Amino acid sequence: MNQIMGEPQGVDFPISAEEIRGLVQPNHVHRRAYSDPAIFALEQERIFGRLWIYVAHESQLKNPGDFIRTRLSKFEVLVTRHHDGNIYVLHNRCPHRGARLCMVDQGSNRAFSCPYHAWVFRPDGSLASVPHPKSYPADFDIADRRNHMQRIANVQSYRGFVFANLSDNPPPLIEHLGPMTDVIDNLIDRAPDGEVEMSESSFALEYRGNWKLHMENAADIFHPTFVHSSSVMPARRAPANASILDQDQTREMLMANGFGFKEWEGIQLKGLDSGHTYMTAFYDSGVLSRQSEDPVSIEYRRRLAEKIGEERAAQVIGMNRFNNIIYPNLIINAQYQQMRIAIPLSVDRTLVRIQCFRLKGAPDGIFHRAVRFISNLGSPASMIFSDDVEMLERCQSGLKTDTGPWIDFSRGLDSDDKGADGSVSGAASEMPMRVQFNAWVRHMTTEAA
Repeated sequence: MNQIMGEPQGVDFPISAEEIRGLVQPNHVHRRAYSDPAIFALEQERIFGRLWIYVAHESQLKNPGDFIRTRLSKFEVLVTRHHDGNIYVLHNRCPHRGARLCMVDQGSNRAFSCPYHAWVFRPDGSLASVPHPKSYPADFDIADRRNHMQRIANVQSYRGFVFANLSDNPPPLIEHLGPMTDVIDNLIDRAPDGEVEMSESSFALEYRGNWKLHMENAADIFHPTFVHSSSVMPARRAPANASILDQDQTREMLMANGFGFKEWEGIQLKGLDSGHTYMTAFYDSGVLSRQSEDPVSIEYRRRLAEKIGEERAAQVIGMNRFNNIIYPNLIINAQYQQMRIAIPLSVDRTLVRIQCFRLKGAPDGIFHRAVRFISNLGSPASMIFSDDVEMLERCQSGLKTDTGPWIDFSRGLDSDDKGADGSVSGAASEMPMRVQFNAWVRHMTTEAA
């Protein structure tokens, strides 16, 4: 399982801050931002190497020895739970001869043993033993940190969401998240028992395109009408309530992508100076709506109100935001218990992990809907996601050529409102993409302290 390994990227020439700024205009972006390996290498250093990047959820690391294999900037890392209860992020590399230690995406081990020369490491990265110790010099010390797996110094968690940062002196995680803590809070507050758990139900898909294309697509409310017409039309022709299997959930989800003027003008977009963005939701009918009166929804609201009160429960369920993007690469949908992570592998290769949560204390039917949601929207076989991937790969293919260097992000430019905490659009605007690129320029032009 080598999905998270990327190809080595080298910067062939120095890229000045002036050159980076020249790639982004108020309403246009140069294709090099998506297709230049040197730009990608600089992103790995200045964005994924300096910002807080999500690496795991604590529920995946319940017991000592549990681990997750993922990627942090250009490095493959292991996120582990040690016997002291702490979570560590370790470079997946033996300090002896440099071999990769772990080849699976997750599991549980009392120790990691290098397959090359059998150095054995504890879950905190410390060296536990070496075979035939007498063959090493007298001054060889197992406790010497040079013989330990290299540890990422900056690891912080917000309500179970674990982030890591490669920079020397990063700001607190809470500062990076800013107002986006609201969506994490809301996801957890939706659990009657006040706790969520990552489900084993998940998907991973790699597409041949730049990572930014996926994040832009997640903030784009204009494309569903056209890209997803092949699934909207059959859903419209299907009779209502024909499927007792999912209480019409699949049909309603597919139909929801049939946007017109009303939807384009009715969905509000919000973009923060940090690059975080979100939109108001558009699944407003059927079993996925907050007003649903089916037995599962009624029982769920009853359980939540029993724990936190009617008024508070109404506030929690009433938060109606979709595709909450925590810059640079995390997307959370609290009301559907969904999360996506875009992991850049190379300038034109991106791995997307799609996962869902179980709300502890909620009826099983709520979790079943979350699983069906992830299957309908995020499965590699999904009519929705496969359409999106086709478009992302077509964009990357076109951006590789130099026939016209600029792409247009001008829609909504004259109608956006600029507030103290970011931009707001009530129309079919490309404001979120402009906000993301403003943050991109700022990070890409900031030299190391």
